[in-house]
Amino acid sequence: MIPRHEALPRIAKLTALGVGVALLATACGGSSGTPTSSGSSSAAAGGISCPAPSSGAGAGASPVGTTVKPSDVPKASTVSASPLKIGSLLPQTGALAFLGPPEIAGVNLAVKQVNDAGGVLGHPIEVIHRDSGDTTTDIATQSVTNLLGQGVSAIVGAASSGVTKTVINQITGAGVVQFSPANTSPDFSTWPAHGLYWRTAPSDVLQGRVLGNYMASCGAQTLGMIVLNDSYGTGLRDNVKKAFVAAGGKVVDEELFNEGDSQFSSQVDKVVAAKPDAIAVISFDQAKQIIPLLAGKGVKPTQMFFVDGNTSDYSKDLAAGTLSGARGTIPGTFAKDDFKAQLKTIDASLKDYSYAGESWDAVNLISLAAEEAKSTKGTDIAAHLQDITAGPEKCSDFASCVTLLRQGKQIHYYGKSGPVSFAKNGDPQEAYIGIYKFDDKNVPQPVSEEYGKLS
Repeated sequence: MIPRHEALPRIAKLTALGVGVALLATACGGSSGTPTSSGSSSAAAGGISCPAPSSGAGAGASPVGTTVKPSDVPKASTVSASPLKIGSLLPQTGALAFLGPPEIAGVNLAVKQVNDAGGVLGHPIEVIHRDSGDTTTDIATQSVTNLLGQGVSAIVGAASSGVTKTVINQITGAGVVQFSPANTSPDFSTWPAHGLYWRTAPSDVLQGRVLGNYMASCGAQTLGMIVLNDSYGTGLRDNVKKAFVAAGGKVVDEELFNEGDSQFSSQVDKVVAAKPDAIAVISFDQAKQIIPLLAGKGVKPTQMFFVDGNTSDYSKDLAAGTLSGARGTIPGTFAKDDFKAQLKTIDASLKDYSYAGESWDAVNLISLAAEEAKSTKGTDIAAHLQDITAGPEKCSDFASCVTLLRQGKQIHYYGKSGPVSFAKNGDPQEAYIGIYKFDDKNVPQPVSEEYGKLS
């Protein structure tokens, strides 16, 4: 479980890493690592070192603006003919199954809180959960067919960008909103989705640049990469490379593998042979097999860097200390203690909170857009999603936001994942990227939050 973080710092401003992207500095304020000597690996030299962040303010996911109790929400002046139905297409099986519990808990918590405040357009909202599986199966297509048959107006999911590619046309072609809490592939920024595809997770243009810059600022001059060969993996790889090279580094080797592969010795051997200062592993749970192979080749944990698909609790999978000092990134703010406690009332066994906030936000945004549209039709909801993130009145939960809407005011929703500002293509234009450091038990602990904005 990720520990308490309320006093965790944010860092000072840094030069922009690319056109239209402004970032705050990473936890590494400068290059403190020592370049490896010619012919020797940095593992032999002791790895690289990332200094601790300076002190500063905490995360940006606290309530803002108007606060209204659920019991004080005014009744809807418009009552819809039928309740708003939301489906979820989140991983219960497959390579991203570890992300399912926090995402599903985030959806269920938001549904409960919306209904505690009187629901949407005079009715409690309904949620139907279905499994997304992964790209090795056809589970997602079957699940979407089932959800569409039950008349949902919106579907929260999928988590995997690769899975979304298999169903996005099916969903949006039916006039239904697809709202992903975790898709990060840049491909969706230009996907012809009829204005019906939205996401609360930022494009990997942002995560990739934060990670690439972070590794360089930790002292790495050369980088090796082991990458899942799908839209998620290669899109993130491209943006990591751009940032790392722009910061003066060199990518000395990159190896691809496919979803469903179970042997990674060839990729590991080739990357280690290139003797990089740092190794970025862009994968899902394949990291459970890749990490021991890297460690067995003498790669130090401080040389290993991970992404949202594999920055997870490995306390039961790897020997203690295997990842001590390794780093990883996950889009979104660190989950606040009060939010964790609320999620625990939904799922007491919850140990990971990745994308729970983004899932909670997705349900709230769909519900609020339906309220502003005075309709539960998918196309009407989509037409108002940008509006509710562009108004002057800030609010950060359904009860507070829907009160303002029913008073005729224009809102700017500010959720658990941070401030939300949508572009017309459904992309969030600002976001936080969390940086985590693995402890001696192989559990990722929050280090800093990096703010990025796409203009």
